[in-house]
Amino acid sequence: MRRMMFFLFCLVLVIGLAGCGGTSQTAQPAEPAPQTEASSPAAPPPSAESSAKATSYPITIKDATGQEITFEAAPERIVSTSPAETEMLFALGLGDKVVAVSDYDDYPEEAKAKPKVGGVVTPNEEAIISHAPDLVIGGISMKNEVVEKLRALDLKVITFQPKVVDDIMDNILLIGQITDRNQQAEDLVAKMKADITKVTEAVQTLKPEEKKKVYLEFSAGWTVGKGEFLDELITMAGGINIAADTEGWNPISEEKILQEDPDVILYAKGFTDDKTGESLDQMIRKRNGWDKIKAIEENQVFGLDHNVLSRPGPRITQGLYEMAKAVYPERMK
Repeated sequence: MRRMMFFLFCLVLVIGLAGCGGTSQTAQPAEPAPQTEASSPAAPPPSAESSAKATSYPITIKDATGQEITFEAAPERIVSTSPAETEMLFALGLGDKVVAVSDYDDYPEEAKAKPKVGGVVTPNEEAIISHAPDLVIGGISMKNEVVEKLRALDLKVITFQPKVVDDIMDNILLIGQITDRNQQAEDLVAKMKADITKVTEAVQTLKPEEKKKVYLEFSAGWTVGKGEFLDELITMAGGINIAADTEGWNPISEEKILQEDPDVILYAKGFTDDKTGESLDQMIRKRNGWDKIKAIEENQVFGLDHNVLSRPGPRITQGLYEMAKAVYPERMK
């Protein structure tokens, strides 16, 4: 059988089959209060602006499961069981607070050196407890029953289940509020919004007849329909998702894709077949009759970094830019 990156496999099986919801997260209160200098000697002293946006503790938040959790102070020992959320933590300057990560966390480089606590779906409970965390973060692949089991061990666990890009940015802001990194979170989200604007403005003048039909295969034999952030990225990039008449994560129909005849095929780089050693690009091109698809005939088949493309984290807008550049290279200069 094909061996895929475990995170993407979980993305398909857990989200697609379990139907994760897009419950929003809220936090209260968030009144401004003075903030002392950061404890890390490497961190610069806070500016007047960042001090004004400091979190006022205690703070109570509600996560994707609907659970309310109160923090009396900013967490000092964080275990992240999800690559996307790990990327958020490091992007907010919290790498020194991260004491352990999942087996599949590989970005940024510093994350690779952190102790490991198992998989993204069912992390190792004993390993997590051994790090004495005051916050455990779970991602899109963690099942609710696993969350409840960890909470029964008296662990503070929050999870995120983003459906659209706004959810991803909201999650960054919430982590910033919990960890007293409000200014950093706002700056990161502002950059992500600027990335989105750069892309959407570049494609906004496309006429309906100029919009290209796009087929995305983010894992071998799987594509995405409406209601998920990958479908949203295709739309933001000015494309027409040929699987938009479906919902969620779906196994592909080779016949349907032939009939739709996409102008562009996008796929996630980095996957190979165990038995044949073929890349996903080679598998796509060899499918019966697919050599007649316009995208393949005109060599409009592009591989995108699978982590940047599929992780609902701070690099998702980089994935959007790369997608738009593949579909409309003349507009993304």
